[in-house]
Amino acid sequence: MKTSETSETTVHAADSRYAMLRLALTLLIMTVGSSGMYVVSVMLPAVQAEFGIDRAAASLPYTWLMLGFGFGGVLMGRLADRFGVMWPLLGGSVFLAAGYIATGLSGGIVSFTVAQALLVGLLGSSAAFAPLVADTSLWFVKRRGIAVAVCASGNYVAGAIWPPIAQHFIETVGWRQTYIGMGIFCGIAMALLALFFRARPPAVAAAPVSHASHAAAPRDMTRPFGLSMGSAQALLCVAAVACCVAMAMPQVHIVAYCGDLGYGPARGAQMLSLMLGFGVVSRLVSGAICDRIGGLRTLLLGGVLQCIALLLFLPFDGLASLYVISALFGLFQGGLVPAYAIIVREHFPPKEAGARVGTVLMFSLFGMALGGWMSGKVFDLTGSYHAAFVNGIGWNLLNLCIASFLLFRLYRLRLRPPAGPVSA
Repeated sequence: MKTSETSETTVHAADSRYAMLRLALTLLIMTVGSSGMYVVSVMLPAVQAEFGIDRAAASLPYTWLMLGFGFGGVLMGRLADRFGVMWPLLGGSVFLAAGYIATGLSGGIVSFTVAQALLVGLLGSSAAFAPLVADTSLWFVKRRGIAVAVCASGNYVAGAIWPPIAQHFIETVGWRQTYIGMGIFCGIAMALLALFFRARPPAVAAAPVSHASHAAAPRDMTRPFGLSMGSAQALLCVAAVACCVAMAMPQVHIVAYCGDLGYGPARGAQMLSLMLGFGVVSRLVSGAICDRIGGLRTLLLGGVLQCIALLLFLPFDGLASLYVISALFGLFQGGLVPAYAIIVREHFPPKEAGARVGTVLMFSLFGMALGGWMSGKVFDLTGSYHAAFVNGIGWNLLNLCIASFLLFRLYRLRLRPPAGPVSA
């Protein structure tokens, strides 16, 4: 007789109704768990005024939050690989609640930053991103691309709904009470949702089954792209950094850019919202494309389109033009990050999905942090964002070179399939 634990891990199949329900819950828990990275920016003016610090010091909590978020994704991914995603989610709910409450009680910018970096970023929100993306990729086969896109959209949905909610409560009860209230709500909501994630993915719980796929015939997952796993992982990490350095230029600096052009920061904020809104559409459309042509080809296509959008920023700086280009940029780039999760799932062993997806997404976050800083540094040196856009295009080309190289390796393997263990 099977134990209840074994039954729990094998009763649900990939692409089943349960998988669809799990995806809907994943979208909810990611929307709750990803709140921290967007709320801290809304808190910045109030925190700066209360602590009497300059803008650079008030910006540090966001920087350290993102670094903690990146490193935490790898840690939580490894825990999810070993114990299942429910336990990292439960732990993350506790630390996220503790982080918000500690932030609300902080006496200065140092304690505020520590709470954001360690509790909210490293141990809290990180459980609700990379592990969930990896987990979703294991629950779907036929519709894996669109499923991962829906899951990853939770991060953008959080960016759409939490800032106005936080701003409302900052104006009515203050930023400290807002953080404490968010800690109670998000901690309870995330913990309750985590309880529905007890079942282990079928791709891990059961032996892989060969299936027809858009990608190609069954391949040796111990030699992704015909390379060692370490080399293939490293190339994907460099590609993630490169594409996100380019991605960060408009996302981080569009508000300042509009201010420099005389349109005002409010116009830039509208363009950023437009960019993120079309980013959700992009993730869903790219997910459907990914199901047809595979993760690597989707990455290459998205990289080409993102490069085109960056090029359009160079000759056009009229108000109407910037609105259109911002929408196009969001529509082109939103599917890039989820494509990495699909690539990892297609070419690496399923049992390592959490750690490997977490690692690649960590480097994508590093790319965003580096790109935001680098674009500002280029502007300081040149006095213009023109050179910063050119810098972003250069990094984008590096991403395209890596994606093209890996795709070339796949075509060579089709002509001469490698020997070794075969997996779906």
